[in-house]
Amino acid sequence: MTTEPREATEPLALSTALASFDAIWSPRVIARVNDYDVRVAKVAGEHVWHVHENTDEFFQVLDGELLIALREDGAERTVTLVPGSVFVVPRGVWHKPSSPRGASMLLFEPSGTLSVGDQHEEVPDQVDVTVGHAL
Repeated sequence: MTTEPREATEPLALSTALASFDAIWSPRVIARVNDYDVRVAKVAGEHVWHVHENTDEFFQVLDGELLIALREDGAERTVTLVPGSVFVVPRGVWHKPSSPRGASMLLFEPSGTLSVGDQHEEVPDQVDVTVGHAL
């Protein structure tokens, strides 16, 4: 499924975009920059362990707190992102985002990138398997 982002003929406040939906782990495409989607998402609880083999994944936390568990070099570590923090998960790194108290975030990914990566573990019910929904 492909999505067409809204026409960017007027500025869009991120708070307005986020207020337009309630679904968690279900990103909305708010703009397209070249071949990349700019997505916003609300998150709570756990996502799924997954990997994007051919692309990095950019996260910026807008509010709340996001934890990203990473499997690198045979070990696991977790990074914590607070409002204003950015982090890039490198291509080929298994990762699992989570947010015990909820958060909202901004993501940059190549258009058509699946929210659960190229490979993933069992997808929990709260995670939307999508390439992003139109706002």
